[in-house]
Amino acid sequence: MDYINAFWVGGLICALVQILMEKTKLMPGRIMVLLVCTGVVLGALSLYEPFLKFAGAGASVPLLGFGNILWKGVKESIHSDGFIGIFMGGFTASAIGISAALIFAYIASLIFDPKMKK
Repeated sequence: MDYINAFWVGGLICALVQILMEKTKLMPGRIMVLLVCTGVVLGALSLYEPFLKFAGAGASVPLLGFGNILWKGVKESIHSDGFIGIFMGGFTASAIGISAALIFAYIASLIFDPKMKK
């Protein structure tokens, strides 16, 4: 059942984002920022954890999950380092995911022949 919940929740998030892209004049970058900020707000309101337990990867993989990870990192860093944790907590919590994305993107650029759009 975990796989089914992850599939339909992740698909629903993607479908809602696609509707936003098709029916509004919002640019994809702004929609991405909206998703990350929504994940932060849901995490701050303690609503994201129950959602994450229910949906699993369907909730943690999209950008909502990235926003929640940023929130968790900032929250933990504030408790351990004080005010300076506001600035370093998000970087600490998301460093592995960002590094992996950069490394895999670089490897893909070596394997394939990337071209600029004309």
